Amino acid sequence: MQLIPSIDVESGRSRIVFWPGAATGTGAPTDRPERIARHFVELGAPLIHLVDLDGARLGRPANLDAMAAVAAEVAVPLQVAGGIDGADQVRLAFAAGATRVVMPQAVADQPEVLREALAVAGDWLAVGLDLRDDRWTEFPWRRGEPPTITGLVGELSDAGVRRLVVTHGGSEPDGAVLRTLTDRGDVELLVAGGVVDLPAVRRLREAGVRGLILGEAFLSGRLDYSEAAAAAAAAA
Repeated sequence: MQLIPSIDVESGRSRIVFWPGAATGTGAPTDRPERIARHFVELGAPLIHLVDLDGARLGRPANLDAMAAVAAEVAVPLQVAGGIDGADQVRLAFAAGATRVVMPQAVADQPEVLREALAVAGDWLAVGLDLRDDRWTEFPWRRGEPPTITGLVGELSDAGVRRLVVTHGGSEPDGAVLRTLTDRGDVELLVAGGVVDLPAVRRLREAGVRGLILGEAFLSGRLDYSEAAAAAAAAA
């Protein structure tokens, strides 16, 4: 399982100031996304996930300079979420240096928008899904009532989506639900957030999850990246 650092970007800067040497008093804090990305890539991160907070509010990518700076700094894929609401937004993100994009859950009820975005991004497009019970049932679905999780994933797969970024509901992942999705074999499952300890990392690995995206847990030092990567890679 891959461990993927996430950087929330607002007004060109990381929302969380990162100081990798805080425990020893060495180095200096930084809110520069490209410097944070470089630190984690040097530790072995295979991918950087960047959340464009301004873009999410505006409905279009807004932190293009920050994306370009990260893309120029590290030689790993850059996955961007926030403001990727259609094909034009995908093009903007790609032009800035993104190599992967994540569209919001709402696109599951917009088949034409999804089709157009897939025509641009292909397998490099993911859809974000919030699997938490309350968020799922309260989401403003256009179809009258909430679909089942497996039913919606089937729809997305049939449309050509090959990657999902899911919020699973906290540090105690529902292994049965995740295993149902990973066992399908037609979509790659990445889990975002919630995890704060190594046992939870191991549980996700055992459920067949392909990647774990974490921001504050890594940037705050609550979870050590190298230790988490070892837990993610270890045999069950």
